[in-house]
Amino acid sequence: MTTSTTAPPPQSAEEPPSAPRSAAAVLLDSVRSHTRQYGMLVALLFIVVLFQIWTDGTLLLPNNVSNLIQQNGYILILAIGMMIVIIAGHIDLSVGSLVAFVGAMSAVMMVKHDMPWVLALVLSLLIGAVAGAWQGFFIAYVGIPSFIVTLAGMLAFRGLTQIVLEGQSLAPFPEGFQNIAKGFIPEMGPYTQYHNPTLFLGLVALTFLLLREFRDRKRQLAYELDVPPRGLWITKCVAISAAVIAFTLTLASFHGVPVVMLIMCALLLALGYVMRHAVIGRHVYALGGNKAAAKLSGVKDKRVTFLVFVNMGVLAALAGCIYAARLNAGTPQAGLNFELEAIAAAFIGGASMSGGVGTVMGAVIGGLVLGVLNNGMSLVGIGTDYQQVIKGLVLLAAVGFDVWNKRKAGR
Repeated sequence: MTTSTTAPPPQSAEEPPSAPRSAAAVLLDSVRSHTRQYGMLVALLFIVVLFQIWTDGTLLLPNNVSNLIQQNGYILILAIGMMIVIIAGHIDLSVGSLVAFVGAMSAVMMVKHDMPWVLALVLSLLIGAVAGAWQGFFIAYVGIPSFIVTLAGMLAFRGLTQIVLEGQSLAPFPEGFQNIAKGFIPEMGPYTQYHNPTLFLGLVALTFLLLREFRDRKRQLAYELDVPPRGLWITKCVAISAAVIAFTLTLASFHGVPVVMLIMCALLLALGYVMRHAVIGRHVYALGGNKAAAKLSGVKDKRVTFLVFVNMGVLAALAGCIYAARLNAGTPQAGLNFELEAIAAAFIGGASMSGGVGTVMGAVIGGLVLGVLNNGMSLVGIGTDYQQVIKGLVLLAAVGFDVWNKRKAGR
């Protein structure tokens, strides 16, 4: 009698653990996920190097760098607000006229009524908030498209500017008000070859950026996410340090940090944090990405849209005060084509026509691309007619690149 032995069941072969991704693959994914932002940074660097050579070193002279910041401060502020509006899936054509109207109102308050400039500034910002709330109400709660509402606002605010100023310019402004656009932070401490407060602020900025890089990398490792190789990350930190140190020494060798730059950096930090980490910021992205899905997820679309336009109104008012302070006058022709500059800066900086895409920092990068182009072309003597053609081609190339990148990703 034979006994049959039953063969043991075949053991399931364990799947080999997935091999760690190569440094090249991680780097490639990082570049792909930030293609537009990295592309604009490279474009900005290329433009700076080009005009630095073309102008025989004039572009990056300390006095010209300070002038570049003060010339474009109000456009960068408008671009930040416009970026948020576009992320939410809307557009605002009225910001240039609102800049002129707020500048006119501030001139009337300070020149005709001898109002203290601090109070006039606060009231001007309130006027901008009311104007933004007015437009936001019709867009969010009445349901009129933002293009139509802000087009009407563009005409109305331009007309109100003419009425308030009676077709004439009002000047001059108090020195404190002018310093918002043309002033620098005061010197303090012992005498050195550099501006001491600027050196301190540069050290603070460098420490903040490096700590943020370290924190972000540590957080990604904790969640087992792909991170760039250590060598590449150290190279990035060195590049950031070199850029901050060079920029700080450039400003510190002249009059220091312009006041308008402090205002712009405060807005960049505050609104950047809101858009990245606050609930309202995530709701703005959700609303612009897919309005129907956002509403089903509990996003209060009307309130979010209303607040976006209130924010835009306040930023337009601030830009109007800075522009009027730089001119030292309230003029009927202020703010012409500012809305186009702000929209162009937002799209160059990574905004999408469909909404839901973009960053506050991207708006600043886009504004700097236009600002350096304007300044560099003026330094080499290119006429304003050709400047408009070149800026139009740059805008077309940036948006075309975005469309091409999306189609490639879709395929």
